[in-house]
Amino acid sequence: MPRPAYSPLDALIVGLDQALRTLAGGADRAPARPYPAKECNPVALSPAEREASAAMMRVNHTGEVCAQALYLGQSLAVKDPTRRQALAAAAEEEEDHLLWCARRLQELESRPSRLNLLWFEGAFALGVVAGLAGDQASMGFLEETEIQVAEHLAGHLARLSPKDEASRRVVKQMRLDEARHAATARRLGASELPLPVRWAMRLQAKVMTTVAARI
Repeated sequence: MPRPAYSPLDALIVGLDQALRTLAGGADRAPARPYPAKECNPVALSPAEREASAAMMRVNHTGEVCAQALYLGQSLAVKDPTRRQALAAAAEEEEDHLLWCARRLQELESRPSRLNLLWFEGAFALGVVAGLAGDQASMGFLEETEIQVAEHLAGHLARLSPKDEASRRVVKQMRLDEARHAATARRLGASELPLPVRWAMRLQAKVMTTVAARI
């Protein structure tokens, strides 16, 4: 069920709780939707395959930490209730992604990025700035973010070992959700972002994915 619309004070309180739960890693929560890889049988991966899968899932987990922060920052600034509700609904699905990635990392005997607090803070600030730029600009930022994430996930599908069906199923479902979120933002009047902004977003994402894969 979508989250209700909150007053600014309520949204701040809920947001702080969300931040704490996000950075805690989600070990005490269950996703709203079933784990996409729940029916996959364990498969023996080589050390190199396991390491590669873990690095990609760690990046994806960090991406979902950033998504929670972005949506939180935007929702505090967006004025239109319909758009705020769309952000809340998308954030709920992104929380599923966060929990799925955390579970897959555990299955791969790996860990999240040690810099997730830093990533969260930076993404939250970006979300607030996007929200303050106006509702249409905020939806444009959401659309472009989701387009870039979907492209990024497509790259992971091309690189994941064919044997790692569990990771592949998680990434496939995430990609479907991200494309749908982009379409929702477009339907809600997203304005096209200037090319330099889109380039800057890609550069920032490149830095995050490169560092999070290792640290």
